[in-house]
Amino acid sequence: MSSNIILSGFLASLVAGLCTGLGAAGVFAIRQLSTKLEDGLLSFAAGIMLSASFFSLLLPALEIGEIHFQDKSSAAGIVILGLLFGVGILFLIHKYSPHEHFISGKEGPDTKALSRIWLFVVAITLHNFPEGMAVGVGFAGDGLSSGISLATGIGIQNIPEGLAVAVSLLSVKYSKLQSFTIAFLTGLIEPIGGLVGSFAVSIAGPMMPWTMGFAAGAMLFIIVGEIIPETHKRGFHDFSALTLIFGFVFMMYLDTIFG
Repeated sequence: MSSNIILSGFLASLVAGLCTGLGAAGVFAIRQLSTKLEDGLLSFAAGIMLSASFFSLLLPALEIGEIHFQDKSSAAGIVILGLLFGVGILFLIHKYSPHEHFISGKEGPDTKALSRIWLFVVAITLHNFPEGMAVGVGFAGDGLSSGISLATGIGIQNIPEGLAVAVSLLSVKYSKLQSFTIAFLTGLIEPIGGLVGSFAVSIAGPMMPWTMGFAAGAMLFIIVGEIIPETHKRGFHDFSALTLIFGFVFMMYLDTIFG
């Protein structure tokens, strides 16, 4: 049974990751996205991730925790610890790994020895691994319905995200083929995260609430620490806020339908 769960989590996160390449393929048809549309696409993706963190990870984690520990307070404490640990790990990676934002430029330690292409790869990887892990945790932690909901939502949000990433790379002088290839390959980080997440949960049932909280915390840090600040720097605050809310509502609807 556990091997089936792990395989399901891996395959679902692989499909979701491939959606990044599907979106990135649009770079061959579109020369340049407007700044407003680029911010809107990324904010919509952030809204989906935010909704998934709550409805597909944190709420099921609390319910599962209450079953395992038979106490709401203990369940909440375990989930909160997992969430904070996920935030802390992503904070440390964000702080000490060299990477480059599309708008604000380089961040992290001195990176003279690294080409810009690898800085972009690191930055995108920081986004995609927690997403893949969330899908794997969803399948292993709360069953098929939650896993399908997460995989569908994250796959859909990967399409505009993949396009925005590829076009951003194009705007800093990479070729269309390079831009597509980088975005496509970074999407393949997600099944690795899915494998890690589903394996961790499947081997330790009582760890489900903690692991689901960890995946949610990692995604929340990416949303709050990376995507929202990036999409509010170029003067489209209201539009970015609205598209984030639309993404949130869209994922909430998906979770309701599949749940």
